[in-house]
Amino acid sequence: MTDQLPAATRPTNRLLTAAEFHQLADVPPEVEWFANLSNPSTRRAYENAIRDFMRFTGIVRPEEFRTVTRAHIIAWRDDLVRRTLGGSTIRHRLASLASLFEYLCEKNAVTHNPVKGVERPKTESGEGKTLAIGDHQARDLLAAPDKDTIKSKRDRAILSTLLFHALRREELCKLKVKDFRHARKGVPHLKVSGKGGKTRYLPLHPGTNGLINDYLDAAGHGLDDSGALFRPVRNNRTGRLEGAITADGVYRLVRGYSGQLGFLIGAHALRATAATNALDHQADIAKVQEWLGHANIATTRIYDHRRTRPEDSPTFKVAY
Repeated sequence: MTDQLPAATRPTNRLLTAAEFHQLADVPPEVEWFANLSNPSTRRAYENAIRDFMRFTGIVRPEEFRTVTRAHIIAWRDDLVRRTLGGSTIRHRLASLASLFEYLCEKNAVTHNPVKGVERPKTESGEGKTLAIGDHQARDLLAAPDKDTIKSKRDRAILSTLLFHALRREELCKLKVKDFRHARKGVPHLKVSGKGGKTRYLPLHPGTNGLINDYLDAAGHGLDDSGALFRPVRNNRTGRLEGAITADGVYRLVRGYSGQLGFLIGAHALRATAATNALDHQADIAKVQEWLGHANIATTRIYDHRRTRPEDSPTFKVAY
């Protein structure tokens, strides 16, 4: 057939063999759906939800999803409730499963989405759900890596970047060396690749700037502009150190230092701390929304505790 095509349109280098082409054509849509999830955090969350559902129902092969009914979904939801998972977690797991079935509907693999119509737990107020640490704890955490080693220098720079710029773990891991060398109107900025492929530029805190430079001087990769900014100091699996620190590595780093100080938190608590602190010090909430990379200001309001400060309560205005 290619002999009948004009010379300019004939394929010169076929990337797939005929066998590979037919093998891809036979990929189940269930597998296709998961492969199409590009965001690492979304993939991880959806994978956890789908695996949990598969364990509950005994599903082994992708094609078995096509026999799922609404009764299966309701039984799984009730099991999640019995396991005392939070309402938002249950809603997210149901949404993950709904996304899969929406895709199967588009591919005509199923006739309807069995998750539709299944009652979700009521939406909880986000207020008070995200832990933020106090100012003195933040200062202690910044000072916790106190040795004159590459690891301590790196960890101080990472903690400062999180506490002064409110980055997500994944955003910090994606930073390149060149991303902290941007300048706007003469002010150093941090280039952050956020959710949904959105890029934002954040003024770089002077203290963080100094700590990152100290770390790069010690680590020796400051001239590798396109390389990862924050890197592992050892890699027991491959021995290679030029890649970026992982999101799990950042979580363990924060967990380790905070645990030593007597308050066990994860990396997201530092994002919450930065947002809460900025709002408490009269930062404009719309600016904080942009700073955090939130699509909806309602998400930003979770960190706004100004309406609930005890000292502002009418209780203390009463006088007899």
